[in-house]
Amino acid sequence: MHPYLIPLLTFAAAAAVFTITPGLDTAMTLRTATTSGWKAGLAAVVGICLGLGIWGLAAAFGLTALLAASETAFTVVKWAGALYLAWLGIGLILHPRSSLGTAEVSGPSAHDDARAAFRRGLLTNLLNPKVGIFYMTFMPQFIPPHVNVQEFSLLLTAIQAILSFSWLALLVAMTVPLGRFLSSTTVVRRMDRLTGSIFLAFSLKLAFSRRA
Repeated sequence: MHPYLIPLLTFAAAAAVFTITPGLDTAMTLRTATTSGWKAGLAAVVGICLGLGIWGLAAAFGLTALLAASETAFTVVKWAGALYLAWLGIGLILHPRSSLGTAEVSGPSAHDDARAAFRRGLLTNLLNPKVGIFYMTFMPQFIPPHVNVQEFSLLLTAIQAILSFSWLALLVAMTVPLGRFLSSTTVVRRMDRLTGSIFLAFSLKLAFSRRA
């Protein structure tokens, strides 16, 4: 058996548990897929995974050590993320959509929905310093001795990104059979307000969080 196989499998198992645990990424994916269609949902998933990949890349090269070492750097990123989530949450609560709109129509409108979903998924992860701290403190536990730390860290990041994409894409696919039910005015409004409340909750959690 390859000596690195056990650390990789152990990391994959642990990362899978974190991935399927409901959180902000899950809420954003489900809300986007149900209110804007599967294309926007997948765009959000790609943005989320790209954000994870960027944090993993930063962790591999030690950049996230700045967040752990500097109270100022952590605070700036933390409050930027908290304010962004609060802005999203308040917008969803005060101005919920009444229908899917143009989510299933091809053309510029559909493209704009997907682009906006991608941007939200990306920024939500990039503006959360806890993601960076998580990578920096979690991944080293699975890096065996006598390996290239950067290369192995990037490999673990790739595994995490693949797991996240697979799970979130599955959630998007699961909304397709329920499309008619989920596209009703009542469900769309309630989904927006529920997601907005979840975003606000995560905003408060992030605002009052401290460095590990």
